[in-house]
Amino acid sequence: MTPSPEEFDRVEHPGRIEELLNALARPGGAALALEGRDSDPLPVVLAEFEPGRVLVLDVTALGERVGKLRRGLGFRLVGQGDGGMVRTPLLKAIRVQEESGRHWLHCAYPGELEWQQRRDAFRAALRVGMEASVLVRHEESGVSGLGDLRDLSLTGCRVELVAGGLNDELEDERQLLLEITFPDGSRFKSAARARHLKADPGRGTVSAGFEFETPDPAQERRLWFMVREVEREAARVAGGDRTDLAASSLFRPAAPAPLRAHPNSRFPVPPMVDRLAPSAAWLDTQMLALRQGEHVDAVQLSRQAERLLELQEEDREGLLFATRCLNNEPLLVRHGLGVAVHLLDFARARDMPRALCKALTAAAMVHDLGKALLPRELLALPVLDERQHRWVQGHVPLLLQRLDTCGWLSTPVVQAVVRDINERLDGSGYPHRRDGDELSDLARLASVVDVADILSRQRPGREPWSITDIHRWLEKNDSRFDAQWVSRYQAHFGRWPVGCLVRYPDGLIGRVASLDEQGLPVRVRLRSDDGGWLDGEALTRRGEPESSLPAPAD
Repeated sequence: MTPSPEEFDRVEHPGRIEELLNALARPGGAALALEGRDSDPLPVVLAEFEPGRVLVLDVTALGERVGKLRRGLGFRLVGQGDGGMVRTPLLKAIRVQEESGRHWLHCAYPGELEWQQRRDAFRAALRVGMEASVLVRHEESGVSGLGDLRDLSLTGCRVELVAGGLNDELEDERQLLLEITFPDGSRFKSAARARHLKADPGRGTVSAGFEFETPDPAQERRLWFMVREVEREAARVAGGDRTDLAASSLFRPAAPAPLRAHPNSRFPVPPMVDRLAPSAAWLDTQMLALRQGEHVDAVQLSRQAERLLELQEEDREGLLFATRCLNNEPLLVRHGLGVAVHLLDFARARDMPRALCKALTAAAMVHDLGKALLPRELLALPVLDERQHRWVQGHVPLLLQRLDTCGWLSTPVVQAVVRDINERLDGSGYPHRRDGDELSDLARLASVVDVADILSRQRPGREPWSITDIHRWLEKNDSRFDAQWVSRYQAHFGRWPVGCLVRYPDGLIGRVASLDEQGLPVRVRLRSDDGGWLDGEALTRRGEPESSLPAPAD
């Protein structure tokens, strides 16, 4: 906004005026604000000045606006100087010359300047109804997330992010690239690091306070303008004695609203993926909350489990398929949802009581979250030695300690799906090396679902397996996995389970989206350039798939 005169100190001493003009004459130090235009100041160069007589500006970059200045439109010169905001009184062109393709504006030397002390610590907060989106990206890994701007200052901003795959980068205070987009299309880009984090598992969001990394003079000038515009718009929408203010240019939707997603997948995304995303976001923020010393949120865990039950009732195959399409989330999130959805699907098929299905789903969602409390570098190792393996096994008791508020989860379910899911019939599992006589049927089933899911996913140093190879491996390891439950698992999900990648005899490759009563694919998702989806007669003519393939990320 344009502050009222009392917000500025008047500078009249000739030496001080010259000192501040020298600051504006530095590269990127000056901009021009047109009279009556509530818009981002325009870049100009204060090329030279003669005290008491004239300022000479290079206004070539203004394009067609040069004509308005030539016709007498007033303007102010603004910029940074001596740790504050500097602006001239209203000026007008004496003449505008064109030489060698450049436009030079001459105007009177100002008899005074206005200076406002920089307020680094002040944060202009966005009120309800004010929206600005923020894209946060880690350039090295390509991981990104979208959020909403909550406040802005000259040194940083606070962003509310939908939980995604950025939590590691945020916690490690890695350098990230922020791009703030306002409704009018104005953008501000800066490198930044997250300095403060607060997870809200209930809403599936993370509030991150960012510090900008040494903005240059041009960025500082834009920041100053944007902070003041946010402050003014907040005053306008709040009412009170500032209702006379016009709407800020930043918040006038003169351009289409910024995209809320960046669909760069080679495959079309089914609607169920968006329906499942809030549960993935909650798991992601719950991991961050655990690392910050909190316990599993019992109320939200109940709600998310109930949500999965409702989605399964609505479209079971769509939900199974969606667990294979969450490629931007951390492995622990994808794996937790994969185990939860498949265990729920199996339980529903066997007519287990709804309350039991919900408890199984909840326990499976969080069964591996204790790993979030381990060093990330440990989890990234492709091969573990004996000491490191014992360290990883400690994730089970770590999580059990954080489940103490979830009294609605029955003890047998927690024991089977959280404590014993990594145990094996021959006693080779962990954390307590229980053997077959000590393992319930539910623990035996959960271990099969758990291993089948994790083997199908990309892990550090390990490629995903095809569903055929997973089934063969489970059958060969009947000393570790209950052969009866392996057989039941295979019979339920079939040879070509929903979500697996298959290849047909003619070389066509796709992901199975739906099966008929005989367990054959009746709908397959292809790459977009292959047509997107294949079903009906066109799929029937191809017959049964030739083989299953390891399923890389979409």
